[in-house]
Amino acid sequence: MRRESEYGLERTLSDIVLIVDDVPENLALLHDALDESGYTVLVATNGESALQRARQSLPDVILLDALMPGIDGFEVARRLKADFATHHIPIVFMTGLTETEHVVAAFAAGGADYVTKPIRPAEVLARIAAHMQNARQMKQARTALDAFGQATVAVRAGDGKLVWQTPLSRKLLKDYFATGENETPARLLGWIAEAEAARRDGREPAALLVADGSRRLLASFHDQTGDQEWLVVLREENDASAVEALITAFRLTQREAEVLYWATLGKTSKDIGDILGSSPRTVNKHLEHVFEKLGVETRTAAANLAMSKLRGA
Repeated sequence: MRRESEYGLERTLSDIVLIVDDVPENLALLHDALDESGYTVLVATNGESALQRARQSLPDVILLDALMPGIDGFEVARRLKADFATHHIPIVFMTGLTETEHVVAAFAAGGADYVTKPIRPAEVLARIAAHMQNARQMKQARTALDAFGQATVAVRAGDGKLVWQTPLSRKLLKDYFATGENETPARLLGWIAEAEAARRDGREPAALLVADGSRRLLASFHDQTGDQEWLVVLREENDASAVEALITAFRLTQREAEVLYWATLGKTSKDIGDILGSSPRTVNKHLEHVFEKLGVETRTAAANLAMSKLRGA
């Protein structure tokens, strides 16, 4: 069931807001305002209980007091953003401190926004509605990727942390890199750094190709999102499917496509001859035909063009 809020943003009645504040009067004021607007409201009075509630309930938005005894709001935010399960939750800081260093600290800790005390419920409701809408759009996009079986991962640009992944990408990373569930493989991180440098220099990033017997994992680099995350699309293929794709893309014969495919994997003419049961001279003759059909003059150019087609297939 959905409701149109007075701020013009559609939302669901199941939207959950976690309020974290050690002052009972603030909790009561915000709880009543949010409850009357149809939100499901959870409360926590200290940092430890806030972390526990957030991990258990996964709220849609967190209203977080900056200054609390024990673990303060800045540290709570840092821990939430470091946790794979809670990283995506928007955090709106509540503080009476408007000095620049405290505002900067709030955003540096992972805050999406802040409101100043004394709290004005109407302002808080408007800000929550806006952040709720953004969070829902991101969630819908990720759900769509899951539903269509896309293998996509997002890696935070600042520290290389894997911040989200689809189920298929989780399986592929485990199969090809033998990593933990939320761990970014070192080889993938190195490739992302190289691809990022290529983009800065105006060059097209090379795809990452990881071989496992007859199977291949191809990683394509995408642009950085507004959340400072790099998107990487993974695709698994095998020798037969790649050869078939080259036949279709360039109108090659079966043997020409096989020669080109192995050339994209860095094999020499002798290597390719051994694989296909041909002489190096025959392989080179096939390569000449490939060059002509692709409109290129070198093996490197042919391999790059083939990789580009395979990456976009």
